[in-house]
This record gives sequence, structure tokens and C-alpha cells, in this order.
Amino acid sequence: MSFVRYDAECDFPIQNLPYGVFRAERGTRCCVAIGDKVVDLKVLADAKCFDEEVNAAFQEETLNKFMGLGKKHWQATRAKLTQLLGVGEGSLDNNALIRDQALLDQTSVKMQLPCRIGDYTDFYSSREHATNVGKMFRPDGAPLLPNWLHLPVGYHGRASSIVVSGTDIRRPCGQTRPNDNEPPVFGPCKLLDMEVEIGAFVGPGNKLGERITMQTVKDQIFGLTLFNDWSARDIQKWEYVPLGPFLAKSFASTISPWIVTMDALEPFICDGPPQGAEGDPQPLPYLQQPFPGSFDINLSASLKPAGRDNTVRLCNTNFKSMYWSVFQQLVHHTVNGCNMNPGDCFASGTISGSTPDSFGSMLEISWRGANPVDIGGGQSRRFFQDGDECMLRGHCQGDGYRIGFGPCDGTITKALEC
Repeated sequence: MSFVRYDAECDFPIQNLPYGVFRAERGTRCCVAIGDKVVDLKVLADAKCFDEEVNAAFQEETLNKFMGLGKKHWQATRAKLTQLLGVGEGSLDNNALIRDQALLDQTSVKMQLPCRIGDYTDFYSSREHATNVGKMFRPDGAPLLPNWLHLPVGYHGRASSIVVSGTDIRRPCGQTRPNDNEPPVFGPCKLLDMEVEIGAFVGPGNKLGERITMQTVKDQIFGLTLFNDWSARDIQKWEYVPLGPFLAKSFASTISPWIVTMDALEPFICDGPPQGAEGDPQPLPYLQQPFPGSFDINLSASLKPAGRDNTVRLCNTNFKSMYWSVFQQLVHHTVNGCNMNPGDCFASGTISGSTPDSFGSMLEISWRGANPVDIGGGQSRRFFQDGDECMLRGHCQGDGYRIGFGPCDGTITKALEC
């Protein structure tokens, strides 16, 4: 229980306490969310509420230093924040001076990216999504490529174009080849898509030439966030062979402002799809996961069409359907000795379920444009148009409370002149 009031549908109860960074007149500060408030962690650090290393980390304008401190410090800080924001002995409610300085209305601040994202990798870990894409683009072959059931497929993305929720997304330009019998053309993307994903942030990381193993990986992931991997499908189709996506992905990715910690998500850990069942290959030993590694996170995507006030639900899906877990992804990422640093981000890949209403991209929802989505008023969408807003939401449902991720929104603006 907290002295901060909120209802059962609030994304940010005391059981959550996600981390973020805000900007206000007082400066740029690390914070946690509770109810409709942000808690300025610099105020609490200045009051020596935490241990020396954590107090120093919260003097920073990003969460990177705190992320690098590791699980012991994360858990001790969470326990202290739970006491400070609770009721009874040690509560901030008993110290009006610090309480009133530390607690701010969320509406009075502007949320920023929560950390410096040095590197970003995107995976491709939903069996349903990979199967759907394979059926569309390789109708005469096996939907899954030979390596897919053996390793988490991924590519190195562009960290510099990851933006926080609420940032407009400019329609990209690039080369496309709409007619296979004619040369490529240059112009604005015509098949602009979203991808419902979860992003994970690295904690302490590992040195170059060393590995994160299945025995240590749980100490290495700081938390999860919502992630929209915007995708230019027509640019992607022309450019992706042989090295994978490039300009089709690098123009923008949107994340929610909040990082939900692994401790907050612990009650929602669950088993993912079985691996090595029904004739599927067993993962190699380094990828075999001796613990449940998925999370029961309800996810949705909605569209607010340009010039309209209504929203249209595009899909409802769940993170627990992912074949490869965040733990397997990070272990595989470092198996060659690749070094990871605090604040590095890796995303899950599109999260699709087994039914059309759970597909996590417009490519699948409209089935490559063959099945337009009715948005009412005599209009439909195959892909996103200028002025459309895409809104991702996610939460874990507890007993009388929910662990939410906040908004992950972006509005499409017109392309530059081509």
C-alpha cells in the first residue's frame, strides 16, 4: 500500500516502480513512476536515502550508471523506494519537506529516453511471425529458414534513431522496386508498418572476449520496455537480400519512457513455447534454459486515423508466445565474446500469436495488403498513412493491480521532398 492514491487500473502501482528520466525546470532527472506522479530520485539521493553508489548514480541525467551497478543495488533500491512510498515507519508521507520536493505530477514534466543507448540489436523470435512472413514471401518453400529453430536470429540496428513515445515519425524515403520487370525508383515509402515488440535493457554487461551465460544472465537484464520497430516494407523488400534490413528499419524506433524492472515482472514469469518438441531440434547446450523464461505481458496496438478522434484496435497479443526468450537472446548475443554495456538495448522481434487478431504487424494483419483493415467511416488501412498515430500498450495483470509500461506512441508525418 502507498500513500499515493491510484486505482486498480493504474499502470504504476507501488508493485511496479518503473524507472525513467524526465525534464523539467529543475533539470533532467532520473525518476520512478507511482500513480500519476514521478519521483525525483535526485531529491532522494541528495537526502542520502540510498547507499553511496546509488546516491551518486542518481546525480546523473541518465540511468546508465545505475544500470551498471548490478542486481544487488537494484534490489536494495527497490526495497528502499517501496518503504519510502509506502505507509508507516520510514514513509515519505511522514516527511512533508522531502515528499513535496520529490513528488511531481507526471503532466508537469516531459519524459526523455531513459538512458544513453549505445547499441541496439533486433531479434526475430516469434515463430508465428516468422512463419507468416515465410508463407507470404516464400510460398513454395518451408516457412522457417533452416537456422530459425537452432538460434535466435537477429541483426544490428541503429541506436541513434530510437526515440521516446510522443516523438513524430517522418515517413522515410528510399529505393523500392514496385515492378520486378523495371528498374528501382526513389521516393517516399508507401508501405509503412509498425511492429509490436518488447525491448530489453542490459545492466552491467560483459567485457570484450567474455560471455554472458545461462548461469549469469538473470543478473544482466535491467528491465523491459515497449518497443515499436517501425518498418518500411517496400524499401525492405528491395534491399534486404543478402544482408538483411538497413534503411527500412534505421529511420526510427519508438520506445515507452518507462523501464519495468525484472523484479516487478517476477510474479508474471511463465514457460514459453516448448523447444525440442514434436520433432523440433533441441537448442544447443549453451542455449538450453533451465528456468521459465517468458513473461505474461498483455500487449495491444491501436490506430488513431489521421483527422479523426476515434481509435481502432489493430491487435491483442501476448509476450509469452515468443519462441526465444530474452535470456536466450542475450546469451546468444555474447557467445562469440561480443561485449555489452549498461543501457544497450535489444528488442524481441514482432510479437504475433496464432490467430489473425493477435498478429503484431500490419504486414500480417492485412496479409501483405490483401485484407484491408476497416477503420469505419468508409475508410480502411493496409499500412499507415500520414497523420495516423500508432499506439502500443502493455501490462501484466495481477490480483487487484496491474504492472503497466506506459504509452508507446508515434504519429506519421509527411516525407521530405524526394
